[in-house]
Amino acid sequence: MYPLSVVIITFNEERNIARCLNAVKQVADDIVIVDSGSSDKTKEICESFPVNFIQNKWNGYSSQKNFANSQAKFDWILSLDADEELSPELIHSIKEAKNKKETAYYKINRLTNYCGKWIKHGGWYPDIKLRIFDRRYSQWEGAIHEYISNEKQQKATLLAGDCFHYSYYSLEEHIAQAKKFSELAAQNLYQQGEKPIPFRILFSPMIKFIKNYILQAGFLDGAYGYQISRISVQAAYWKYSKLKQLSDTNKNNGMPE
Repeated sequence: MYPLSVVIITFNEERNIARCLNAVKQVADDIVIVDSGSSDKTKEICESFPVNFIQNKWNGYSSQKNFANSQAKFDWILSLDADEELSPELIHSIKEAKNKKETAYYKINRLTNYCGKWIKHGGWYPDIKLRIFDRRYSQWEGAIHEYISNEKQQKATLLAGDCFHYSYYSLEEHIAQAKKFSELAAQNLYQQGEKPIPFRILFSPMIKFIKNYILQAGFLDGAYGYQISRISVQAAYWKYSKLKQLSDTNKNNGMPE
Protein backbone atom coordinates (compact mmCIF):
# COMPACT_ATOMS: atom_id res chain seq x y z
CA MET A 1 0.00 0.00 0.00
CA TYR A 2 1.17 3.53 -0.68
CA PRO A 3 1.18 6.31 1.99
CA LEU A 4 -2.19 6.47 3.69
CA SER A 5 -4.43 9.46 4.32
CA VAL A 6 -6.96 9.05 7.10
CA VAL A 7 -10.13 11.04 6.38
CA ILE A 8 -12.78 11.84 9.00
CA ILE A 9 -15.88 14.05 8.92
CA THR A 10 -17.10 15.63 12.15
CA PHE A 11 -19.95 17.54 13.73
CA ASN A 12 -19.98 18.07 17.51
CA GLU A 13 -17.77 15.05 18.23
CA GLU A 14 -15.91 16.28 21.32
CA ARG A 15 -16.63 13.09 23.25
CA ASN A 16 -15.33 10.80 20.48
CA ILE A 17 -12.70 12.46 18.31
CA ALA A 18 -9.66 12.28 20.62
CA ARG A 19 -10.11 8.51 21.02
CA CYS A 20 -10.34 8.14 17.26
CA LEU A 21 -7.26 10.27 16.55
CA ASN A 22 -5.08 8.63 19.20
CA ALA A 23 -5.56 5.35 17.36
CA VAL A 24 -5.29 6.50 13.73
CA LYS A 25 -2.14 8.55 14.27
CA GLN A 26 -0.33 5.21 14.57
CA VAL A 27 -1.06 4.32 10.92
CA ALA A 28 -1.66 7.66 9.18
CA ASP A 29 0.77 9.51 6.94
CA ASP A 30 -1.79 12.32 6.71
CA ILE A 31 -4.97 13.09 8.65
CA VAL A 32 -7.77 15.21 7.18
CA ILE A 33 -10.78 16.30 9.23
CA VAL A 34 -13.68 18.08 7.55
CA ASP A 35 -16.06 19.66 10.04
CA SER A 36 -19.55 20.92 9.22
CA GLY A 37 -19.77 23.67 11.83
CA SER A 38 -19.31 22.10 15.26
CA SER A 39 -20.33 24.29 18.20
CA ASP A 40 -18.56 22.21 20.87
CA LYS A 41 -14.82 21.63 21.43
CA THR A 42 -14.30 19.42 18.38
CA LYS A 43 -12.08 21.99 16.62
CA GLU A 44 -9.86 22.59 19.65
CA ILE A 45 -9.39 18.87 20.28
CA CYS A 46 -8.62 18.15 16.63
CA GLU A 47 -6.05 20.94 16.42
CA SER A 48 -4.16 19.46 19.36
CA PHE A 49 -3.24 16.63 16.95
CA PRO A 50 -1.21 16.85 13.72
CA VAL A 51 -4.22 17.12 11.43
CA ASN A 52 -5.47 19.26 8.58
CA PHE A 53 -8.71 20.68 9.99
CA ILE A 54 -11.11 22.11 7.39
CA GLN A 55 -14.59 23.49 7.79
CA ASN A 56 -17.10 22.88 5.00
CA LYS A 57 -20.85 23.43 4.77
CA TRP A 58 -22.86 20.22 5.09
CA ASN A 59 -24.38 18.94 1.86
CA GLY A 60 -25.04 15.29 2.67
CA TYR A 61 -22.93 12.33 3.80
CA SER A 62 -21.51 11.27 0.43
CA SER A 63 -20.82 14.81 -0.72
CA GLN A 64 -19.02 15.69 2.51
CA LYS A 65 -16.90 12.54 2.46
CA ASN A 66 -15.97 13.01 -1.19
CA PHE A 67 -14.95 16.60 -0.48
CA ALA A 68 -12.86 15.38 2.46
CA ASN A 69 -11.15 12.78 0.23
CA SER A 70 -10.24 15.54 -2.23
CA GLN A 71 -8.36 17.38 0.53
CA ALA A 72 -6.09 14.43 1.37
CA LYS A 73 -2.40 14.42 0.46
CA PHE A 74 -2.42 10.83 -0.76
CA ASP A 75 -4.66 8.79 -3.04
CA TRP A 76 -5.03 5.85 -0.70
CA ILE A 77 -7.72 6.67 1.84
CA LEU A 78 -8.70 5.16 5.17
CA SER A 79 -12.18 6.56 5.80
CA LEU A 80 -13.41 6.57 9.39
CA ASP A 81 -16.22 8.10 11.39
CA ALA A 82 -15.38 10.17 14.44
CA ASP A 83 -17.10 7.64 16.73
CA GLU A 84 -14.85 4.81 15.53
CA GLU A 85 -11.55 3.57 16.98
CA LEU A 86 -9.04 1.17 15.49
CA SER A 87 -8.32 -1.74 17.84
CA PRO A 88 -4.65 -2.65 18.52
CA GLU A 89 -5.05 -5.75 16.34
CA LEU A 90 -6.50 -3.73 13.47
CA ILE A 91 -3.71 -1.16 13.79
CA HIS A 92 -1.20 -4.00 13.46
CA SER A 93 -3.04 -5.36 10.40
CA ILE A 94 -3.01 -1.96 8.68
CA LYS A 95 0.70 -1.54 9.36
CA GLU A 96 1.38 -4.96 7.86
CA ALA A 97 -0.70 -4.08 4.79
CA LYS A 98 1.26 -0.84 4.35
CA ASN A 99 4.56 -2.71 4.54
CA LYS A 100 3.48 -5.05 1.75
CA LYS A 101 3.02 -2.03 -0.54
CA GLU A 102 0.23 -3.74 -2.44
CA THR A 103 -2.41 -1.74 -4.30
CA ALA A 104 -5.31 -3.55 -2.65
CA TYR A 105 -8.64 -2.46 -1.23
CA TYR A 106 -9.33 -3.45 2.37
CA LYS A 107 -12.40 -4.11 4.46
CA ILE A 108 -12.63 -3.76 8.21
CA ASN A 109 -15.04 -5.26 10.69
CA ARG A 110 -16.92 -3.03 13.13
CA LEU A 111 -17.85 -4.04 16.66
CA THR A 112 -20.45 -1.67 18.08
CA ASN A 113 -20.64 -0.37 21.62
CA TYR A 114 -24.24 0.47 22.45
CA CYS A 115 -24.94 2.33 25.71
CA GLY A 116 -21.79 0.76 27.17
CA LYS A 117 -22.39 -2.80 25.93
CA TRP A 118 -20.68 -4.55 23.02
CA ILE A 119 -23.35 -5.87 20.63
CA LYS A 120 -22.49 -9.14 18.87
CA HIS A 121 -25.83 -10.30 17.48
CA GLY A 122 -28.98 -9.03 15.78
CA GLY A 123 -27.17 -8.31 12.52
CA TRP A 124 -24.81 -5.83 14.16
CA TYR A 125 -21.77 -8.11 14.18
CA PRO A 126 -19.84 -8.82 12.09
CA ASP A 127 -20.41 -5.46 10.40
CA ILE A 128 -17.97 -5.49 7.48
CA LYS A 129 -17.23 -2.22 5.68
CA LEU A 130 -14.92 -1.30 2.80
CA ARG A 131 -12.83 1.52 4.23
CA ILE A 132 -9.42 1.55 2.52
CA PHE A 133 -9.54 2.47 -1.16
CA ASP A 134 -7.97 4.51 -3.96
CA ARG A 135 -9.82 7.82 -4.36
CA ARG A 136 -8.81 8.04 -8.03
CA TYR A 137 -11.15 5.17 -8.87
CA SER A 138 -13.69 5.23 -6.04
CA GLN A 139 -16.06 7.69 -4.43
CA TRP A 140 -18.88 7.71 -1.94
CA GLU A 141 -22.46 7.38 -3.18
CA GLY A 142 -25.89 7.26 -1.55
CA ALA A 143 -27.96 9.70 0.50
CA ILE A 144 -27.73 7.56 3.65
CA HIS A 145 -25.78 4.42 4.50
CA GLU A 146 -23.30 5.63 1.89
CA TYR A 147 -21.13 3.14 0.03
CA ILE A 148 -18.07 3.05 -2.22
CA SER A 149 -19.08 3.40 -5.89
CA ASN A 150 -17.24 0.34 -7.25
CA GLU A 151 -17.33 -1.73 -4.07
CA LYS A 152 -18.84 -4.83 -5.68
CA GLN A 153 -16.19 -4.85 -8.40
CA GLN A 154 -13.28 -4.74 -5.97
CA LYS A 155 -11.61 -7.82 -4.52
CA ALA A 156 -11.12 -6.44 -1.04
CA THR A 157 -9.15 -8.13 1.72
CA LEU A 158 -10.67 -8.31 5.21
CA LEU A 159 -8.15 -7.11 7.78
CA ALA A 160 -7.79 -8.89 11.12
CA GLY A 161 -9.02 -6.99 14.15
CA ASP A 162 -12.08 -4.89 14.92
CA CYS A 163 -12.92 -1.25 14.48
CA PHE A 164 -14.69 -0.24 17.68
CA HIS A 165 -17.83 1.75 16.93
CA TYR A 166 -19.18 3.84 19.83
CA SER A 167 -22.64 4.34 18.36
CA TYR A 168 -25.10 5.57 20.97
CA TYR A 169 -24.63 6.60 24.56
CA SER A 170 -28.35 6.47 25.37
CA LEU A 171 -31.61 5.04 24.05
CA GLU A 172 -32.81 8.60 23.41
CA GLU A 173 -29.90 9.18 21.03
CA HIS A 174 -30.74 6.00 19.14
CA ILE A 175 -34.41 6.94 18.80
CA ALA A 176 -33.55 10.45 17.57
CA GLN A 177 -31.12 9.07 14.98
CA ALA A 178 -33.63 6.43 13.87
CA LYS A 179 -36.22 9.15 13.25
CA LYS A 180 -33.73 11.24 11.30
CA PHE A 181 -32.55 8.33 9.14
CA SER A 182 -36.08 7.05 8.53
CA GLU A 183 -37.08 10.45 7.14
CA LEU A 184 -34.00 10.59 4.92
CA ALA A 185 -34.69 7.03 3.74
CA ALA A 186 -38.32 7.87 2.95
CA GLN A 187 -37.29 10.94 0.96
CA ASN A 188 -34.74 8.87 -0.93
CA LEU A 189 -37.33 6.18 -1.74
CA TYR A 190 -39.81 8.80 -2.91
CA GLN A 191 -37.22 10.43 -5.19
CA GLN A 192 -36.53 7.01 -6.69
CA GLY A 193 -40.23 6.57 -7.49
CA GLU A 194 -41.00 4.01 -4.77
CA LYS A 195 -44.71 3.54 -4.13
CA PRO A 196 -46.15 3.49 -0.55
CA ILE A 197 -47.52 -0.06 -0.47
CA PRO A 198 -49.77 -0.57 2.62
CA PHE A 199 -48.38 -4.10 3.05
CA ARG A 200 -44.96 -2.67 3.83
CA ILE A 201 -46.25 -0.30 6.50
CA LEU A 202 -47.95 -3.18 8.28
CA PHE A 203 -45.58 -6.09 7.80
CA SER A 204 -42.11 -4.67 7.18
CA PRO A 205 -41.68 -3.76 10.89
CA MET A 206 -42.82 -7.25 11.93
CA ILE A 207 -40.43 -8.94 9.50
CA LYS A 208 -37.63 -6.67 10.72
CA PHE A 209 -38.16 -7.75 14.32
CA ILE A 210 -38.29 -11.46 13.48
CA LYS A 211 -35.09 -11.16 11.46
CA ASN A 212 -33.05 -9.11 13.96
CA TYR A 213 -34.28 -10.42 17.29
CA ILE A 214 -34.97 -14.07 16.49
CA LEU A 215 -33.18 -15.22 13.31
CA GLN A 216 -30.06 -13.13 13.98
CA ALA A 217 -30.21 -13.89 17.72
CA GLY A 218 -30.56 -10.34 18.98
CA PHE A 219 -32.05 -11.80 22.15
CA LEU A 220 -28.55 -12.99 23.12
CA ASP A 221 -27.59 -9.36 23.74
CA GLY A 222 -30.14 -9.14 26.53
CA ALA A 223 -32.20 -6.04 27.22
CA TYR A 224 -30.21 -3.91 24.79
CA GLY A 225 -30.68 -6.52 22.08
CA TYR A 226 -34.43 -6.15 22.55
CA GLN A 227 -34.25 -2.34 22.55
CA ILE A 228 -32.21 -2.32 19.34
CA SER A 229 -34.70 -4.61 17.62
CA ARG A 230 -37.65 -2.59 18.91
CA ILE A 231 -36.21 0.69 17.64
CA SER A 232 -35.43 -0.96 14.29
CA VAL A 233 -39.12 -1.91 14.08
CA GLN A 234 -40.13 1.67 14.81
CA ALA A 235 -37.69 2.98 12.20
CA ALA A 236 -39.14 0.67 9.54
CA TYR A 237 -42.64 1.86 10.38
CA TRP A 238 -41.60 5.54 10.35
CA LYS A 239 -39.86 5.13 6.98
CA TYR A 240 -42.85 3.69 5.12
CA SER A 241 -45.34 5.93 6.92
CA LYS A 242 -43.30 8.97 5.91
CA LEU A 243 -43.13 7.67 2.32
CA LYS A 244 -46.93 7.43 2.27
CA GLN A 245 -47.21 10.93 3.73
CA LEU A 246 -44.91 12.36 1.05
CA SER A 247 -46.88 10.59 -1.68
CA ASP A 248 -50.26 11.71 -0.35
CA THR A 249 -49.11 15.31 0.12
CA ASN A 250 -47.75 15.64 -3.39
CA LYS A 251 -50.80 13.86 -4.86
CA ASN A 252 -53.10 16.32 -3.11
CA ASN A 253 -51.01 19.19 -4.44
CA GLY A 254 -51.44 17.88 -7.96
CA MET A 255 -47.81 16.86 -8.37
CA PRO A 256 -47.03 13.82 -10.56
CA GLU A 257 -46.10 10.57 -8.83
